Amino acid sequence: MTGVPIQQMADRVAGLMEQRLRVRGQGLSEKLRKGGRLLPRKVRAAAEVLAQGAAMAQNPKLLLQVDQAAVAAAYDTCVRHLGGVNGADRRNGAIIGVAASMAMSVLVVALLVIAVLAWRGFV
Repeated sequence: MTGVPIQQMADRVAGLMEQRLRVRGQGLSEKLRKGGRLLPRKVRAAAEVLAQGAAMAQNPKLLLQVDQAAVAAAYDTCVRHLGGVNGADRRNGAIIGVAASMAMSVLVVALLVIAVLAWRGFV
């Protein structure tokens, strides 16, 4: 395998990260630095293996040291995970989480106000 397919794999994963996770940046390594926290630990480690393989593939002597099987497995792991990510579901989950937090806060404050009013003898 030459360095071109490894770079294409890295570009594909970087494109999926930009498309599915809305992570901006130049190349896979920068996107991992900016948005790696959005990925599970195993997928993040696989993406780092892929980014390191792509960086090593730029140099013909270092290309011989790249573990082709590990890079291919890392690519499969990343594509499998990023293919199942749905941006709309992530946004809806975040909105529902914020709304639930706000509703719980309002409920707790209302209960505290009622408890203080009852304690003071106004209710």
